This record gives sequence, C-alpha cells and structure tokens, in this order.
Amino acid sequence: MRVLVIAASKHGSTTEIAELIGAVLGEEGHDATTADVGAVGGPDGWGAVVLGSAVYAGQWLRPAVHFADRHAAALAARPVWLFSSGPIGDPPIPRDEAVDVRHVVAAVQPVEHRIFPGALHRSRLGFAERALVAALRAPYGDFRDWDAVRHWARQIAADLTQRGGGPGPSSSPAGASGTGRGR
Repeated sequence: MRVLVIAASKHGSTTEIAELIGAVLGEEGHDATTADVGAVGGPDGWGAVVLGSAVYAGQWLRPAVHFADRHAAALAARPVWLFSSGPIGDPPIPRDEAVDVRHVVAAVQPVEHRIFPGALHRSRLGFAERALVAALRAPYGDFRDWDAVRHWARQIAADLTQRGGGPGPSSSPAGASGTGRGR
C-alpha cells in the first residue's frame, strides 16, 4: 500500500522518527514516502497516512495541526496513525498529559496515537530556547526509543496488510471505501 509518512519537526529529531517509520514500512513491503508536513499538498493518492509532530509546551507544532485541520475529511476516510515526539528525560517530563491532541484526534479519527520520548540537543537550540530549557530545568539528551518506534512501524505494516492494503502500491484510489478503520 502507498503510505505517506509526514511530520512537523523544529530541530530534526521528529523527522528522524518519521524517517525510521517510513524505512520500516518499506522493509515490510509497503510503498512509503517520508516528507516534511509542509512539503505535502494533501493525502490524496495515498492509501494510508502516518502524521507526527514534535511537542512543545504540550502542543503539536502548527504545521501539523494545520495539515490535520485542512485535510480532516480526507484523513478520516483512510487509515491514519498519529505520533507525538516530546517527553524528555528519565523519567519523562512531562509525565501526565504530555500532549493535547484531542482536537486532531477528533478531526481525523486515527487508528492510534502514540507518544514517543523525544530528544533535546543543546547545539540545535537558539539562545531563547536554551534559556527556556534552563528555566524549566529540562534535561538535554536523546531519549528516543528506536526499538519502540520500529515495533510500532511493524504493527502499522501488519495492520495495513490485514486491511487488504498488502505490501506494494495500491491499485484502488486512496481511501475509496472509508471502511475497516480501527478506532
């Protein structure tokens, strides 16, 4: 199946998660394309979508929210998975309510929303961002769990195959039936 994997990333860490998801979907036989959310016109022509965003102050980045809002009907008509990259540290900060995506979930009706730990690299931050990190006492480091990302991508691939979107390009229009969604 043709799968669009897109993400909004401020400093590249969330893009790297999206790239791994796309690579695993490709390894599992799906035709996956990974792109920045701002570089994609919409989900038309894709059988499924994985949409992710970095999380700052508990919120998705605007480009991801705007994409979901602008294409809500088209996204709701096909299998969609959402992921957030944000909590950092060990234990993760913030612990509860790491991200508020209720609006996006209601609009696109995803199969699943997964939260992955993120990364915070001092060298990628500007002065104001470093000051905010210091004020919040947030830890620097890469807390991403690559095995968890790979495992989730394999689950998506298996789900797509079960839905009849076996590996390889889909010959039917993307989201034509709008049925079979797991909610």
